[in-house]
Formats: sequence, C-alpha cells, structure tokens
Amino acid sequence: MAYAQPPPRYTPYPTASPGVNPQATFSNEGSWQPHLTNAVELSIACRGLTDADVFSKSDPMVVMYIQGLGTKEWREYGRTEMIRNTLNPDFVKKFVIDYFFEERQNLRFDVFDIDSKSASLDKHDFLGRIFCTLGEIVGSPSSKYEAPLRINSRMKGRIIISAEELDSCKDVVYMRWNGKKLDKKDLFGKSDPFMVFCRCNEDNSFTVCHKTEVIKNTLNPTWKQMEIPVRTLCNGDLERTIKIEVYDWDRDGGHDLIGIFTTSLSRLNRGPSIENTYECINPKKQAKKKKYKHSGLLNLLEFRIQKQPTFLEYIRCGTELSFIVAIDFTASNGNPLQPGSLHYINPTQPNQYAIAIQSVGDIVQDYDTDKMFPAYGFGARLPPHGQVSHLFPINFNNQNPYCNGIGGVMEAYQNCIRNVQLYGPTNFSPIIRQVSELASRVTDASEYFVLLMITDGVISDMGATKEAIVHAAKLPMSIIIVGVGNDDFEAMEELDGDTVRLSYRGVQAERDIVQFVPFRDYIAGNRNQVLSQARLAKDVLQEIPDQFVDYMKKRNLVPLERPPEYAGR
Repeated sequence: MAYAQPPPRYTPYPTASPGVNPQATFSNEGSWQPHLTNAVELSIACRGLTDADVFSKSDPMVVMYIQGLGTKEWREYGRTEMIRNTLNPDFVKKFVIDYFFEERQNLRFDVFDIDSKSASLDKHDFLGRIFCTLGEIVGSPSSKYEAPLRINSRMKGRIIISAEELDSCKDVVYMRWNGKKLDKKDLFGKSDPFMVFCRCNEDNSFTVCHKTEVIKNTLNPTWKQMEIPVRTLCNGDLERTIKIEVYDWDRDGGHDLIGIFTTSLSRLNRGPSIENTYECINPKKQAKKKKYKHSGLLNLLEFRIQKQPTFLEYIRCGTELSFIVAIDFTASNGNPLQPGSLHYINPTQPNQYAIAIQSVGDIVQDYDTDKMFPAYGFGARLPPHGQVSHLFPINFNNQNPYCNGIGGVMEAYQNCIRNVQLYGPTNFSPIIRQVSELASRVTDASEYFVLLMITDGVISDMGATKEAIVHAAKLPMSIIIVGVGNDDFEAMEELDGDTVRLSYRGVQAERDIVQFVPFRDYIAGNRNQVLSQARLAKDVLQEIPDQFVDYMKKRNLVPLERPPEYAGR
C-alpha cells in the first residue's frame, strides 16, 4: 500500500557568512537554492529484554542519542515513556528527526529498567545498547530496522526501530468512546479495560500510537476525550487502516486481549452512528467457538478533526515572549574577586553566568518587541545596610527592574556583582511566584513568559519550589534552569519532569514547564565558545514551542488575529 509523500521542508543551517547557506546548492538556472530536508518519525519497540527485577518484570524505557557532525560526542535527544512489567514493550512516544541523505547521522539507543523516579540514568539498570545510522533505519526493508541489544560483549534482547516520513498535516483528532458488555476477564472482578490505537505501516504491519487510560472493574467503560494528532494516527491519509485493540489491564503487565476491530479516520469522521459502532472480535475465541458473535461493542460518542495552530502562527499573529532573568548570588559561587569564582569578572572572557544569559537571551529577544527585560537576583546581602534578599532587581531599581536589551542585562549584572555580598540560602520559590503573578494577568494569547534561572547548586526551598512550579504550570510561562559549576544537580532533574511529571503533595503539574541543563556539558573539552553557546541555546529552548502550544491548546486560545483558515472555528 502506497501513501502520498509529504513535501520537503526547509531547515536552517548556521551560515558561513551573512546571507550564505553553506549547505545550499545552485539550481540548473544558476539561482541559489536552500537545502531541503524531510522530517522522519521513529517508532521504538523491544523484544526479549533482560528481566532485571526480582519480583516482577523490567520496567523499560529507551533513550535516544545523536552524534554531532564532525564530533564524537553523544548528546541525549529524547526518552520514551516507561512501560511497567514487560520484556516486550511497544512505546507510544515517537522521535521526530530531520533526515539528510548526504550526511551520516549517527544514532545510539540505550535501554534501561526504571527503578525510581530519578531522572539520572545511572540510578537505573542498563539493559543494552545499539549503534546505527538514520540511513540504516530508513534504508532497511520497509524502513524497519532490527538489531540485537548489547551489554558489553553479550547480546540480550532486540530493538525494533521503524521510520516513516511525516506528512505536514497539523490537524488534531478529538474523540470519545465507550464500551458495552465487554468480556469479563478477571476472576474476582469484571475487567479493567483500556484501548490501544495502532497505525498501519506501509508494509501492512502496525505501530502503537496511542493508549487510553484504564477504567477499573467495569464491562461498560466510558473513556475520557482523546486528543491525537492526525499524522500520528494515519500520517495525513484519512483512508489508512487504524487497528484498535481493547485489553483487560493486569498488574503484572500480561494484559489480556478482549478484542480487536479496524476503522479509518474517513469512516470515523462521519460521526457517532450505527456505522461507528464496532464489534470487538477476539480471534482465539472466534476460532474455538462456532456460535461466537463478539466480545462486546465499542461505540464512538464524539468525533471532530480540528486544525491546531503552530507556535509560529501564534508568533506571527502577535504573541510576544517576555524574557525574565534570575541570577543566583549565593556564597557557594565563590568570591567574585577570585578567578575560581563562578561570578569572577574576567575582562577577557565571560563567566558561565554571562555566557548563559547571552546565549539564551540572544534567541528570545527576537520575539519581544520592546527588548526590555526584567532581571532579578536572589541570595545576596544588598547595599547599603546588608539586608538579605531572595528577590531583588539587579539594577537596584525596585520601581523599574527592566534592562534595555540583553546588553543592558549584562551591564546590570556586572555592576551588581561588584556591589552585593554573596550570601544565601538558594531559594527559588520567590522568583517563580513573582513571574507567576505577572503571568496570571494574561488571559488571552498575547503574551507568554520565559523565566531563565541560573544557579550553582542545591535548592534550599525544594518543597516551596515544587509547589510554585505546580501552580505555574497552569499559567502562560516556562522555566529554564541552567546549572553552573560542578555540584550535584539531581534535584534539578526532578524539577525537569521529563521522566516523571512533577507533583507536590499529591497534586501533579498540569504541564511539564521546566527544562534543566548543566552548563558543564557545554564546555567540557570544547574550545569553540561560539559552538558551545549555540548548543546551549538550542538545548534549553527546544521545549519552549511545545510547552507554549500545549498551554494555548489546553486553554482553547487561538492566535490573536485569526488567519483565514481559522474563520468560523
């Protein structure tokens, strides 16, 4: 079965000189053409993994790494979700990566058994690794690459990586289902049903692309409304087959199949009707019982396809990013007059704080029209009386904490470090609450706040910080934390929430709004400061567009000036 290929899209490259793209080529007509790329989606599954747990099976997660062109350094690209109690996981989380035919794109996949909530990978059991290239994956039969996982020289289990070129469709499906008279699977109860949606691949195999929540102890479940990108379900082809499996959840991971049926978005788009009531068929029961009819009915209750505005569409229609800086002035940074201090003002070379401010600010300032940025400090004794403050403007102007451009922030920072006494403790919650107060005043899509926090160590008010972030997750804001120096930043990883969503006293954050990176990863063995700054900016900012769109979507906020395609929605 063949599917339409999406059009190639432009991907910017670092330019050798203004206006010149080193990857561009001349067309036959002699004009200068930009390089074209295609986005590829990678789906991950594993089979026969090592059983690393004593009383249950492993809880696997896969981490993908990429290797920069011309370097041997591996950088983490992303992580799948963790799936409990299975040695044969099919992960829902996909990795989207740009494909370049002319480059050798080296990839690495590490598999771990997750043993705790820690985001630090050395806290979990290593289950194996493979090295490959994106070309190997794409060039495999049906673009499905399979290889044995290696632990040192031993091989245990296999990883299966499927690639598909992504369509440019931005539509999102919203739908809701219920079940009627499903089969009873539990000995001392009914069933704990959940649905699994699988996309048909070009070789007629299927890839898991969505799972619903589990509804406990019922044969007549009603699931919450689902929100799934169209390209995840069918890659823009509304006629492509979608397989839906219904399972009874079991704690040990050996979920029992209740039944299967198939459909398509084209059919579902006709809405709730007898045509979208499906018999759930269990193949084994059907083969054994002559009078077998079905294992229950699945009914489509709601369905709509809606265009989802992109980050750039919001920006184009007037949304501004408001950039705020917060700097750690605690004593653990060292005496600013000594070269060993993280705040040392070197006339010939910027310190780590200055590099972080400049790197991130240079990108974000392009999305703020007035280029006026509030900048705060915390953990210092202030002149003239030496009172300790956990939130003060670094320009010492309480009525107007704004600095003129990133240059103004840098100037205020250098003046501030010469006039305050580093003290402590390291309290994050005051500045987060301050920005939350500003963000709470915005009720439309006009403004989104990005808080950059730069710190050297352990947070003193961890509980209050968690509480503040959980509250901030409901507001139009994101938090970037850059850790400078060589301290243990495990607590920062917990705030990041990539592996386990941050919670406080049982209340889970509505969104993941924190991105943490340790600055040392960008300077170790790298003499090219320009490349280091570019990498730092890319990694700390890469989650902002998704966090931004996630907030707007959850609040049903459309771009300020609706383009024609949104008319009437």
